[in-house]
Amino acid sequence: MTPAHSPSASALSQARRSLAESGEVPHGLVNDALLRSWLRCQRAGLSPVDHYNEPPLSGVQELKVALACEHDFLAHARPVMDFVAEQVRGSGSLVVLSDVRGLLLHSLGDLDFVSRADRVSLRPGALWLEADRGTNAIGTALAERRAVVIHGAEHYLERNSFLTCAAAPVRAPNGQLKGVLDISGDHRGQHPHTFALVRSAARMIEDRLFHARHHRDLIVRLHPQAEGLGGIGEGLVALSTDGWIVGVNSQAQQWLDLDDALIGACTLEQATGTRLGLWPPSKVMQLRLPAVGMLHARLDSHRQETVTLRYRAETASPIAPVSAQTIPSRPAAQAIPDLEHALDPRVNQALQRARRVQAQGISVLIQGESGTGKEVFARHLHTEGPRSHKPFVAVNCAALPEALIEAELFGYVGGAFTGARREGSPGRIREADGGTLFLDEIGDMPLPLQARLLRVLQDKVIVPLGGSKPVPVDFVLVSATHRQLKEAIAEGHFREDLYYRLNGLSIALPSLRDRQDFKALVSEVLTQITQDMGRPQVERIHPGLMQALAHHPWPGNIRQLYSLLRTACALLDPDAHALDWSHLPDDMVEELQHPPQNTALTGQAPPARHGSLAELGTPPVPGPLTLAEPNLRKLSAQTIRQVIAASEGNLSLAARQLGISRNTLYRKLKQIQA
Repeated sequence: MTPAHSPSASALSQARRSLAESGEVPHGLVNDALLRSWLRCQRAGLSPVDHYNEPPLSGVQELKVALACEHDFLAHARPVMDFVAEQVRGSGSLVVLSDVRGLLLHSLGDLDFVSRADRVSLRPGALWLEADRGTNAIGTALAERRAVVIHGAEHYLERNSFLTCAAAPVRAPNGQLKGVLDISGDHRGQHPHTFALVRSAARMIEDRLFHARHHRDLIVRLHPQAEGLGGIGEGLVALSTDGWIVGVNSQAQQWLDLDDALIGACTLEQATGTRLGLWPPSKVMQLRLPAVGMLHARLDSHRQETVTLRYRAETASPIAPVSAQTIPSRPAAQAIPDLEHALDPRVNQALQRARRVQAQGISVLIQGESGTGKEVFARHLHTEGPRSHKPFVAVNCAALPEALIEAELFGYVGGAFTGARREGSPGRIREADGGTLFLDEIGDMPLPLQARLLRVLQDKVIVPLGGSKPVPVDFVLVSATHRQLKEAIAEGHFREDLYYRLNGLSIALPSLRDRQDFKALVSEVLTQITQDMGRPQVERIHPGLMQALAHHPWPGNIRQLYSLLRTACALLDPDAHALDWSHLPDDMVEELQHPPQNTALTGQAPPARHGSLAELGTPPVPGPLTLAEPNLRKLSAQTIRQVIAASEGNLSLAARQLGISRNTLYRKLKQIQA
């Protein structure tokens, strides 16, 4: 998995046979990272010599949605891929880009190799996660979160052993994985420089993403040599005006030894352990970092006026390093999976559309049931937008008493009413000046205040209670409601003119029971909860419990799911890694094991969900067959139904367990249903 000398193909074949027969690999035959990958493949039910299972491919529509969702990522990656393809032209290589799900988005390279690569579906639309394709550079780089080389027989599946592949993960400025850049070719033409080339190219893409996202922020450039500032290989740190780190590239993250969780949660002073004094833009300073020693640093600003940060060249008493454990736990309202990891195409498409219109200052209206993550969606828009360094102010219109909501929103001058503070209050709208104002449950705002809000949106000025002087305000508005506003307009409870001011773009978030990424959401929520609790990651959920959770109607949506899983994790033993029925409250066990035939929410039993949950456990092994039916055709149908049920509807896995191709399984299912 590294450019170092690899064992021979026969030795690797022997190692895989030993793993399949005894569950162990003789010491020294493969390195630890490769062994971890092989073990993951084995747990996923893959067979190294299975030549019958067809590799998974996404549909045309799914690929179109993915390309639309990753439009910006692909736009910044294409020029780099073109450059790399030119460097390896004539070497029989293919340059490939995948998203964070292992879905191939774009590829280009030598035509003589493209046809060979096409035999194993190394082309856009193919899925290359380890659970589907075995050990491979793209899937393994995603699993290990680092650059890897997979050469020849190191691939877990023998049909891929003609490849040599080098891949490097590409990270967004917030530290989250965006995807993987890969260079693949014939194993006979392996070149050690390919590994360095793909890592350098991945960093070039990261730097392009960084500059696109943070072109309005303060930028600190880092390099061991002063002449290296502004060139290739520099570290990049984006700062808010008060010194908080809001983005980094991989090089800066490595030099600062900065955990992903600390991006946006610590200052440059805390990250460097150095107290900072006045630092004029464009002046080169020196920073001594514990991980790498002395670095040259330059502060760049897009602003015309002078911007300074606190900087003092001499190192004072260093600030204690910030660790991930010092970050407070997420409030329940925000404890919803990161939208960057959402696998439901509707959520991804909504996010991309909302990003584009909000960047132009257009209002966004988010609609959806309670608990679907409307506030999280709004916060994500703010964090990813050009105003991320400015305030995000959230107001729940349904939680404020009607008598106070006017003063809360619009502010007041001192002595404006009985009980008012002597110094007055700016109000939540003015607090959001320059940033984002999020009005949750906007449908519950009283009609008189709707008229005042409309005036603010039209004139971009606000007059506080008891005052007479208008104050200019500049903010982007995001609103949310679980109500049907058009019905409220028809009933006279909501102003139609305000509705069209709010509804620059309407986004509908699907309920949890309708989402297509339920199991991925469970995995992400569990990761967040265990990190917040400081306990080991949950690696498995009892298959029967997982199936029951997937079929539950979830009237409280993601908020309800989070609450249940948090309770379950609290009941886990400190060193336990698996959840089962005993970790759930009794009332929830009863509800899951005896669900109603129909629900008030859906009017019918919830639909079954299909998919895989590689990180939360493997499907149960099908039990013994009941041989009450002597007819061979009916017995075959019975076997197929049992294996599909045990595979939780995952037809690819069911086909592997049955030892047939997926097309054969489809054909037999049609015969059964006929």
